[in-house]
Amino acid sequence: MSGHSKWHNIQAKKGKTDAARGAMFTKLGREIAVAAKGNPNPDTNSKLADVIAKAKAANMPNDTIKRSIAKAAGELGDKDYKELTYEGYGVGGAAVIITTLTDNVNRTAGDVRSTMSKCGGQMGNTGCVSYMFDKKGYFAIERTPELDEDKMMEYCLEAGADDYVAQPDAYEVFCAPETFSDVRAYFEGKGINFFEAAVKMIPQNYITLDADKLETFRKMLDRLNELDDVQDIYHNVELPEEDEEE
Repeated sequence: MSGHSKWHNIQAKKGKTDAARGAMFTKLGREIAVAAKGNPNPDTNSKLADVIAKAKAANMPNDTIKRSIAKAAGELGDKDYKELTYEGYGVGGAAVIITTLTDNVNRTAGDVRSTMSKCGGQMGNTGCVSYMFDKKGYFAIERTPELDEDKMMEYCLEAGADDYVAQPDAYEVFCAPETFSDVRAYFEGKGINFFEAAVKMIPQNYITLDADKLETFRKMLDRLNELDDVQDIYHNVELPEEDEEE
């Protein structure tokens, strides 16, 4: 599949520092709490079940997940969190999509715009770069002797997935966003654990930046990730393996 997410992206995420992992859990916790508001039962709330799968794939402890669900009726209270997406450009014309959860739209928009501007980028209009990406359900699954390519192909066909890519030690499975919940449930029913499970914006093609621009771009990613309201960042820059982010 052209432009698919690279497996070493996932490997790099597993090596994040405790501080970075804690920040990631905080963001996932908010996402879980928002999804659970109104219906904290993942058996009847597919959106919540999807976010829980995403959190488990990130090694978020079960107790932390349960506390996040409990927050839906507690800490969130009457707060109205909105899911907003921003698009723009980094240095060298890099395409960037930023998803956020916020209870203060003006604050979030200002923070994202300012952060991008300080790192040589700029926020653009809706649709300015999203056409360069495909929205896909994505699963990273460990490749084992028991789960060979024939078995994975069989599972993908039965689950309703669109495609899979075999990496040396993992499978990357892709599906339509609207079938993500069904595909997730199928794999879970087979007892399969995920290294990653999420609906993502996957670039159709990647670009390379020279060393100076790459350093500036990485700085922008780091600063955006530090913003409390930012959930996920997608981009089309080819990053060195040891530096992979979203």
